This record gives sequence, C-alpha cells and structure tokens, in this order.
Amino acid sequence: MSWPAMADTAAPATNTPAPQLDDVMLAMDVVDTLRHQESLVERELGQESRDEALKARLRQIYESQGLEVTDRILDQGIEALKESRFTYTPPKPGFDTFLARLWIRRRAVGSIAGILLVVLVAVVGWQIWRSNEASRAAEELQVELTVTLPAAVKEAGKAALASATDKDAKAAVEDVIAKGDAAITAKDGDAMRGVVEELNALRADILQTYTLTIVSREGEDTGVFRIPDVNENARNYYIIVEALTDSGEALALPIVNEENGKTETVKKWGVRVPEATFEAIRADKSDDGIVENNVLGEKHRGSLKVDYLMDVEDGTITAW
Repeated sequence: MSWPAMADTAAPATNTPAPQLDDVMLAMDVVDTLRHQESLVERELGQESRDEALKARLRQIYESQGLEVTDRILDQGIEALKESRFTYTPPKPGFDTFLARLWIRRRAVGSIAGILLVVLVAVVGWQIWRSNEASRAAEELQVELTVTLPAAVKEAGKAALASATDKDAKAAVEDVIAKGDAAITAKDGDAMRGVVEELNALRADILQTYTLTIVSREGEDTGVFRIPDVNENARNYYIIVEALTDSGEALALPIVNEENGKTETVKKWGVRVPEATFEAIRADKSDDGIVENNVLGEKHRGSLKVDYLMDVEDGTITAW
C-alpha cells in the first residue's frame, strides 16, 4: 500500500512548472531593490536571522508600493544577490576584449576609419600639390629673374635710348640702364622692375613736347617777386608759366619748389628770371593787359630740357 503513496509524492516534483518570465523579472527587481538599499543589505545580512529579516523588510517595501511578492520570489532575489546573478561583471582588459569591442563598434569604427582615410588622402594630396606649386613657382621665378625681367630691362633701355636726341637725355638714359645692369647681375627682381618703370617714364618725358607759355589771363598773376629770408634787400623774380600741348592742354608736371625743397605735380608754376626779363614781360603786359611775347621756352621731342627763349635763372616755385 505504500507504492501508490510514493508515486503520488514523486509526481509533483516532475511536474513543477518552469519559472515564468514575470517571476524572473520580479526577482531581478528584488535584486535591484537590494542594490539600491546598500545600508539595508549590510545591516540585515550581518545578523544571524538575516534572510528572514531581509525578507520582512523587502516585503514591507513592496507592500508600501502596493505590490504583493511571494516568499519564493523574495528567496530567489536574495539568493541571486548572493550569487551575483543579474550583475554585470565587465571582462578584464586585453587584446581579445579590444578586438571584441572593435567588432561590436565596427560600423562606427568603419565610419571613423573612412573619414580618417579621406582626411589622410586630402592632406597628402594637398602636400603634393603644395610641393608642386612651390617647385613651379621657383621655376617661374628663376625664369623671370634670368630671362623675362632682364629682357624687359634691355628692351626698355633700348627704347628710351633711341628716343633721346641730345647728350643730356642720352646720359640720363644711360645712367638708368647702368642701374638695370647691376640689378640683372644681382638677380634683384624688384630692382629690375623699378628700372623698367623708370626707363618707361624717362622715355615718356623725352618724347613729350610742349610750349612753356606765360600766364596773362585776367585775374591771374603773370609775375611775382619774393624777398629771401637770408637777404631782405634782395628780390627773387618769378614769371608764372604753364606747359601747353599743341592742342592747348595744360600738362601737370613735377616741379621742385626751391623754397621748401618739395616736388609737387602742378599745372602752373613760377620760373625764376632776372629782373630785366621780369620788367620786360611786365611792360609787355602793361600796354593792353596781354603778354604778346608769351612763350618763355619750348620743350622739344628727344630732349629733357626746355629751350628758353628768354633769360632765366635756376629755381622754381609752386605757390605764391
């Protein structure tokens, strides 16, 4: 008669249901609650009846939240805490761990690697381009210093010298050409450019023609005199002139003011003359208010100087 009883006793053990997901989740919540109640765990687990006291405290916590937790769930949670279940323990650092993390983050790592590759290619390409540009610039500079600029200096000097007809103009051009030759020898690019500009300007002055005409318009000064500071008994006489082209245009020319040593570009200036020239021009204007003999000098093509038709002295002024 004992065999049926033994069979009945064994049956429940073989038919025990597997833990439900909700029970597992609740047990995990118990463990989480225990972790957040560190002082509770330390105090209760340190007593002899720690498990029962801990269960009572946990039951009180859940009942205060309106939750009913069975002893089985509380026992599973306490046991899981002791066994460190539901607790993540990170693996120890190592090469295998490093590779595993790279594999997990392969998409992000691939994106970063792609960006780095693009940046690397761009940097290398830029360096190659810069190196090529530097080489090209060096070659161009060498050609400019040894071929282009020397040829420009020679050509400008040749043109300026060909335009000069008197010895003074030729001498002025040759002086600038000598500066150009020195710049070519020194391979001084800035100096060569400056010489080319100077020669072109000099040639323009040599080719320029105009008539130095005495101003005699109404309301304008024809002549003035100055009393020099160094000798109050003396007088410096000046005739006011302008440079007129064949079409009647007044040119603006650089003129040195002898009173302050400054060079100014003006359309009218005073030429210093002897007293006799000054008085002759004043007499010419006195009879009818017009200077009949109004040409003080002429600037001819091929020369830098004015050929004066009246007696003049060295010195000019730009203000009176």
